[in-house]
Amino acid sequence: MRMLLKVQMDTQISNEAIKSGTMPSTMEKALDALRPEAAYFTTENGCRTAYIVFDLADPSEMPKTAEPFFIELGAKITYSPVMNREDLGKGLAALAGQR
Repeated sequence: MRMLLKVQMDTQISNEAIKSGTMPSTMEKALDALRPEAAYFTTENGCRTAYIVFDLADPSEMPKTAEPFFIELGAKITYSPVMNREDLGKGLAALAGQR
């Protein structure tokens, strides 16, 4: 299932990761494991934040997906199922067929 993973990093812990030079490798390893469709980086509520769209094949993968961000960056994690344009079209077509 296509998921939007929101990673909101703790400022103090992510500052230390940047100062120590571990932030690039932490992000690279996590993104390599996720193989995201897209990944965007910004700030939200004063925190470094990543929005990562990826395929979650099975809910049992959630701990493996989140733990690097929890452990290395003290992050708050949010998972949200999302659709792309084609998914939305299929969903709306299915609704139209129910009328």
